[in-house]
Amino acid sequence: MLTKTLEEKQYLVRYKADKKSHLTILNQEVCARCEGKYCTYFCPGEVYKWEGTRMQVGYEGCHECGSCRIGCPAQNIKWEYPLGGHGIVFRLA
Repeated sequence: MLTKTLEEKQYLVRYKADKKSHLTILNQEVCARCEGKYCTYFCPGEVYKWEGTRMQVGYEGCHECGSCRIGCPAQNIKWEYPLGGHGIVFRLA
């Protein structure tokens, strides 16, 4: 049995993205003052990207792990489950 790399395993994950994000930055100014920009490191889907003076959220690649709910020291990220029928779709092979 072949062992897959993390990147190969993540490639198997598919998303059915809604038109509206289930992730919300509550206050961009709080992100601007955040020294660590921790969300850009702990999110396995690399959803959070710092672009210029704003935090951008690519919710379409969210793994729905909820780490952003607990990882943001300022609790500045609102995380909700995607609407029914949307979100992550796992494939095992």
